[in-house]
Amino acid sequence: MKENILSATNIKEYFPVKEGLFSSTKDYVKAVDNVNIEIRKGETFGLVGESGCGKTTLGRVLISLIPPTAGTICFMGSNLNAITKSEIRKLRPHMQMVFQDPSSSLNPRMTIKQIIGEPLKINKKFKGDALNDKVLEILKTVGLDEQHMYRYPHEFSGGQKQRIGVGRALALNPDFIVLDEPTSALDVSVQAQILNLFKDLQKKFELTYLFITHDLSVIKYISNRVAVMYAGKIVEVAHTKDLFKEQLHPYTKALLSAIPIPNPKIKTKHIRLKGEVPSLINPPSGCRFHPRCSECKSICREKEPVLIELRKDHFVACHV
Repeated sequence: MKENILSATNIKEYFPVKEGLFSSTKDYVKAVDNVNIEIRKGETFGLVGESGCGKTTLGRVLISLIPPTAGTICFMGSNLNAITKSEIRKLRPHMQMVFQDPSSSLNPRMTIKQIIGEPLKINKKFKGDALNDKVLEILKTVGLDEQHMYRYPHEFSGGQKQRIGVGRALALNPDFIVLDEPTSALDVSVQAQILNLFKDLQKKFELTYLFITHDLSVIKYISNRVAVMYAGKIVEVAHTKDLFKEQLHPYTKALLSAIPIPNPKIKTKHIRLKGEVPSLINPPSGCRFHPRCSECKSICREKEPVLIELRKDHFVACHV
């Protein structure tokens, strides 16, 4: 088994909710609540779940874009909670993020050369002609060329903008990249190109990915292991092939039953979930999925389940 490049223990991320400008804090949005996660070096770790379940927040917390409310994050042997901001800044080149919307993540006032060159200049890696050569090298790596260097983001298609975002993330030769829904804003044909680009880059640079998405077909194609998230909690973790073969959590079963099968002769049972996603301000007691679960028992309403290993490398948080 490969060593972990990142491990997180009991991670919480609570956001305060205020009723008015002068009111005191009364409640918290529990976006991430007691999450434990391990990502192995060189793998693509998928994180899947419905919108609003806390996937993006968890990704940002793991690379210290926002500090956790509680918990411990260990990255490449360093405890991110125990080191100073200047020490985190030194680790920053090793962990990067590609954002969901390529249009809003690129500065419209900067040329592509400036966008990709900015992290190189900040970290004093290159300057002058060497900087130009490095930016061009990065552009070619992501499928662009010299003619694109002096253009602005609005002159590119969605797929090209995402390639630029990937190039910016690659500029400092990172070891770990968080990919936050990187294909959700793209056409299906362009999605395939970007996914293949991620695979090629991973082989070339020995990268580790945290791939966040709600698209299960994308997860099946690109990830080695998958974690399923619901209402701020991780409910199941397994190797991708094992998860798609056998789901142990009722929520995961419902998610996968929604995947359309192209063969009309094959009949599948679609599991319809009752009710709504619970409030993250006032989540239900016990298992957060119990109000929507058809297999709910009394213990599910009273006691919160923890992740346990029921199969080899297959973990589930469920009393059933």
